Amino acid sequence: MLILSRRPEESIIIADTITVKVVSIEKGVVKLGIDAPHNIRVLRSELVRAVKDSNQEASQDHDTSLLQQLAQKLRL
Repeated sequence: MLILSRRPEESIIIADTITVKVVSIEKGVVKLGIDAPHNIRVLRSELVRAVKDSNQEASQDHDTSLLQQLAQKLRL
């Protein structure tokens, strides 16, 4: 991981097409502006992690007895 120090209004450029700029620093919160081509997805890591966790939870084996009960009722 590359760690850089930047002040407000300073930026970094990634691969000639992505610019990350420090917009402000207030009360311990850093606001970043990201300028990237439309074909580059920019996502917050906590959202990606939440979706991944939700998908894993949904795909795990659940109590099949409820499904079996429903299947039996549908057969009647």
